[in-house]
Amino acid sequence: MRPYDFTVTRGVAEALDRGGAPGAAYLAGGTTLVDLMKLEVLTPSRVVDINRLPLTGVWTDRHGLHIAALERMSDVAAHPLVGARYPVLAEALLASASPQLRNMASIGGNLLQRSRCGYFRDTATPCNKRAPGSGCPAIAGANRSHAILGTSDSCVSTHPSDLAVALVALDASVRLTGRGGSRDVRLDGFYRLPGTTPHLENDLRPGELVTEVTVPRLGWADRSAYVKVRDRTSYEFALVSVAAAVLVRDGVVRDVRLAAGGVGTRPWRLTAVENALRGRPLRLEVVEKAAAATEGARPLAHNAFKVPLLKRTITRALMKLADRP
Repeated sequence: MRPYDFTVTRGVAEALDRGGAPGAAYLAGGTTLVDLMKLEVLTPSRVVDINRLPLTGVWTDRHGLHIAALERMSDVAAHPLVGARYPVLAEALLASASPQLRNMASIGGNLLQRSRCGYFRDTATPCNKRAPGSGCPAIAGANRSHAILGTSDSCVSTHPSDLAVALVALDASVRLTGRGGSRDVRLDGFYRLPGTTPHLENDLRPGELVTEVTVPRLGWADRSAYVKVRDRTSYEFALVSVAAAVLVRDGVVRDVRLAAGGVGTRPWRLTAVENALRGRPLRLEVVEKAAAATEGARPLAHNAFKVPLLKRTITRALMKLADRP
């Protein structure tokens, strides 16, 4: 790890002033930043500790559910408002990392965590995310865990956040605060496709902070679930995951929200599958047919299994909800 200056801030304005300087990085839970600094993937000259900022709380109003960015993952997962009204969020959080990490990691930090691609984390290998223009060895190399949707000739890395998948399914937005004020951005549009610039992962501007997450009011989001398929049952990133929420009346799907993780270069909204389900009964044969509407996949040499696995995971998530009242 390289030397750096360390600053503790107690107000948002102070944090923005110090964090807006070139070479600065914000520290919340540190569960991603510290790892990457140890590997010298990230080498900030200044680390700005924001843990004392007044960015905590979980509450609801007429706009929906609000989660402040410095809330810890474990606290949000255990919050009664989240568990009762948006169980998909609690399930996604509890499927993430380990209990120890969830106790430390912040909501904002989780949404901004960096790629778990081994090439990105190995400074001895090329990586367009880490060193633009150097190449993407994952395309022809070890790519079992990599993306099949939203890829480019520059990057095939998957987005690592479970929570982001659930939030994208629910049309959530993030509040981004900078020196010029705050702006709200839908999370589905916040994350960028890699294209030719995979090092630009999101719409966060230099010096900005994620200060809040808002999930729109959705009266039927209590019928929701998160299904994660992985190589082991704890502390493992998704091979495929699906966040689902469904409104069923008189045996027919009136509305539905679906997003997938582990398969896309960003959390992947499954709008074609949603459209294929609306107005149809929530039965196995209908769900299996609708789940096939996942077009545009570009599997690599070692991850073609994700195409049928995604369809099965969609089916599993929806049929899990079919059994709920």
